[in-house]
Amino acid sequence: MTSDSEAPGRYASPPCMAAEVDPAYFDPLAVDPEQARDVVRWRRAERTRLRAERDALSVADRQAAGAAIVGHLADLLRKRFGTMRGRVFSGYWPIKGEPDLRPLLAALDAEGALVALPLVEVKAAPLVFRRWTRKTRMVRGDWNIPVPPPEIALAPVVGWTAEGFRLGYGGGYFDRTLAALLPRPFTIGIGFQSARLATIYPQPHDIALDAVVTEAGIAVPPYGT
Repeated sequence: MTSDSEAPGRYASPPCMAAEVDPAYFDPLAVDPEQARDVVRWRRAERTRLRAERDALSVADRQAAGAAIVGHLADLLRKRFGTMRGRVFSGYWPIKGEPDLRPLLAALDAEGALVALPLVEVKAAPLVFRRWTRKTRMVRGDWNIPVPPPEIALAPVVGWTAEGFRLGYGGGYFDRTLAALLPRPFTIGIGFQSARLATIYPQPHDIALDAVVTEAGIAVPPYGT
């Protein structure tokens, strides 16, 4: 994490860094180990392609997409949950060309939500969640305020499918976390419309998201909404 007082920080150890921590992740319990390895290779190539497309976006296009996503996401939260006061909401800090959702995090904090950021504290273990407010200084190691498990969690996606499956950064941390949390949070994938894939070849460890939001709107509507 880099120091950040008033201005938004540049990095807050979100699950996005899981690929650097555990780049060879795949599920050893898959029915066909060779097929699982083929899927890992395919996903690695797709991540490279999709991230190159995302990096090629202009600053203006990325800002416009982020603002649109914030609006769609706020609408979804309001319709699904009503007030956010007192609810534990896990967001993340934007890196690697991701849409910037920090204005939404600030608005939720002002509304009285308990905003948290996910952290990789232990290799190959579920993420932990620490409280964030508009006054939080983003300083490495200064994360001593735990929060209860989130009721709502955002998940950055590199790619996504109409069934709600997520192509992440390859570390497996988010799937481990969802599998470990009881009750499981309502999980919303955040990505670009152009990153839609026909499939990610789901494996036993993959957990479908409850919704996906892009700059075009709610791409994967949640059941019952």
